[in-house]
Amino acid sequence: MVRSMGKDPYGDELARLDTLPNYKNGAFENLAERADSTIKSKWLFLRSHPETVRPSQALPWVKTDLKTLPAPAPTVVWFGHSSLLIKTGQGNILIDPIFSNHAGPVPGLITAFKGTTNYHAADMPPIDVLIISHDHYDHLDYRTLVKLKDRIKMAVVPMGVGSDLVYWGFDRKKIIELNWSQSTTLPGGLQITATPAQHRSNRSYSKENKTLWASYVIQAGQYRLFYSGDSGYGPHFKQIGKQYGPFDLALLECGQYSPNWPWTHLWLGQSAQAAVDLQARMLQPIHWAKFEEANHPWNEPIEKLLPAAEKAGIQVNVPRIGEPYTLGNPPMKTIWWDFD
Repeated sequence: MVRSMGKDPYGDELARLDTLPNYKNGAFENLAERADSTIKSKWLFLRSHPETVRPSQALPWVKTDLKTLPAPAPTVVWFGHSSLLIKTGQGNILIDPIFSNHAGPVPGLITAFKGTTNYHAADMPPIDVLIISHDHYDHLDYRTLVKLKDRIKMAVVPMGVGSDLVYWGFDRKKIIELNWSQSTTLPGGLQITATPAQHRSNRSYSKENKTLWASYVIQAGQYRLFYSGDSGYGPHFKQIGKQYGPFDLALLECGQYSPNWPWTHLWLGQSAQAAVDLQARMLQPIHWAKFEEANHPWNEPIEKLLPAAEKAGIQVNVPRIGEPYTLGNPPMKTIWWDFD
């Protein structure tokens, strides 16, 4: 077995999952039923494979010393795709890190765009909490995590994902597994709540939904952030906004949508509507600008999002890779993606 594929829950861990209300017949379930046929017919106009699925030149990036980064308010650094460092007064948060520059069980399957490979595990400061949204390879990266393992104080993951981390050498006592609507408060005061997402999980084609997927509400002092993980659009965004909002910043997926998986990702301008539902004051797009995982132009997600957000009255923050953004500052609006 390829070690990077991880290990599904078994034994007592599997028996524990069997008691959960959202785990039925050996798999986790979404809140809503799939709507594949409805959405598929609506979006089949998309080009099958445009030449611009990968950028023609290296993406611009900013070199930031992450170990001396000041944080008068929560400061967010994006590394492309969905990898984020959030420095707060209550601790450093690292979300879905992938610094091995490919997304898959072995190197070379899905390679990173040029300009997105300048940050590495060694650049990270001590991590008070690692947050993982689900077990897909572009969010749960074996090669990155084994390098970071000894500098991570605690990991917060969805139900079942702890089995992968234990298999890779993490101390079970330093892993907190959450089901939707469960919260944990860490020693520094960070409060993290797992919330629903509309997605799926698998690290092999033969086994699906053996572990949970989640979005997260992050409370850091007076600031409240939302991280979507991967999720299609659904009523859960409005429910989360009503229960936990408003949010100072919503980090929302924007990209890798396809008629082949129409219900598991936000489409085109849907990130803007999700931000409205969440009662977010500002939106920052993630899940784009690093990997070719769907057949749309690499910069189409941001070009479709901006007019949708303007129409919805939502501010959008679009930093370059590695460029820190501190909550409370004006959004970053430099158009750095204006090339094929």
